[in-house]
Amino acid sequence: MTEFVCDVAVIGAGTAGLAAERTARRAGAKTLLIDDGFTGSTCATVGCMPSKLLITAAAAAHGVRTAGTFGIDVAPPRVDGVAVLARVRTQRDAFVSSMLTSIEKLPEEIKVNARATFSGADTLALSNGDTVRAKAIVIATGSHPQVPEPFAALGDLVLTNETIFDLADLPRSLAVIGAGALGIELAQAMARLGVEVAVFDKGDTLAGLKDAMVADALHTILARDMDVHLGVDTTPSREGEQAVLRWTGASAGMRAFDKVLVAAGRPPSLDGLSLDKTGLDLDDHGVPLFDRTTMQCGRSAIFLAGDADADAPVLHEASSEGAIAGRNAASFPDVHHSERSVAFSITFTDPPVAVVGKPSQEDSVIGVSPYDDQGRAKIMAQAEGLVRLYASRPDGRLTGAAMVGPGMDHIGHLLAWAIGRGETATSLLDLPFYHPTLEEGLKAGLREICHTVHAPIPDDQDEGSPAGG
Repeated sequence: MTEFVCDVAVIGAGTAGLAAERTARRAGAKTLLIDDGFTGSTCATVGCMPSKLLITAAAAAHGVRTAGTFGIDVAPPRVDGVAVLARVRTQRDAFVSSMLTSIEKLPEEIKVNARATFSGADTLALSNGDTVRAKAIVIATGSHPQVPEPFAALGDLVLTNETIFDLADLPRSLAVIGAGALGIELAQAMARLGVEVAVFDKGDTLAGLKDAMVADALHTILARDMDVHLGVDTTPSREGEQAVLRWTGASAGMRAFDKVLVAAGRPPSLDGLSLDKTGLDLDDHGVPLFDRTTMQCGRSAIFLAGDADADAPVLHEASSEGAIAGRNAASFPDVHHSERSVAFSITFTDPPVAVVGKPSQEDSVIGVSPYDDQGRAKIMAQAEGLVRLYASRPDGRLTGAAMVGPGMDHIGHLLAWAIGRGETATSLLDLPFYHPTLEEGLKAGLREICHTVHAPIPDDQDEGSPAGG
């Protein structure tokens, strides 16, 4: 049995953990990176990358089906589910291999392949019998899919984002439990690949949208590809090789499915860490209370980062949190506050959903840009969706936005940068908008904000652009 002594111990070698270890080591700390397997990040293995591969395949099939809109006559596509999923796995494995190559380049002396549990506030017991004593510890253990017991009882008929990409072929029918970002992304992709899909959620929102008007626009769009049942309770049972779902609430019914994808959330992977031995204060879900500007848990030498903190489960936030945690762990007890970037999330449906900045408040000024009559969107035969821009008084400074429509994954970036720079509706309208582009569609909402707060509008922006810009 070996006792390791270090400045900073990091538990978990995903995106956040790697960022934490790298930042701490660059700050001069002696580090240890502890992981059970070093198998790669959630994003590369079961998240961002394989899901986008499936979504891209679905987009190709949808493009063939809708080619007639442009006067292009093609036969309906024949989707080879085996080939689709084989490509998903091949490309996914290449992404994972690239990440593992990066991990292999880390100094061997810092990597410890084991599971870690706390034996005290500054000590860890490892599954291989070794122990670790550290001046500071970063928890970056990620998250895992949650499968409620009634669905777990369905056995091999149940899928999660960690198993769906290993299917040999596409199912004929699929129930998706959970209408969050992950659920509706995979639901729409499967539907466009020819699978009969129905989505069920106890709540009444899609993709976690807090803006009801944007959520309604998204609901209308998704309902063209699949059945969407919100505000329902579902009861599953197994009948032979099918899962039978009965639902009640806002709607009611019964239907059999070949598979059930449970996308009901990914809670932090904190079980087994023995957090009770750390002395930390925990919230109602067992997550340590922490300061998101320092990632420090209370006043302790323990820091949280990434999906383990259940705060902002997206990759760029995990990387940022890892860097903040690693830097402060290395300098502990000298801890520095960091300004967090503008909140920003994308749901890769077609069209995409983006949420930027802060939700609207009672005193927010709101500018609306419909995309059902937007010039470039009509050219692309994708004229649908809605952008709602939020601003503050008295100058129309942008504070947030919710949007669904063509190109919103890109436009969301522009708005996140604009909000971060403190731009106003006037200052954005004073910038060039090329014609015809999707970005032009923002001008209607920006002008509406200017009119509401009596802010100046650049002279050449007062009138609408040609062709529904």
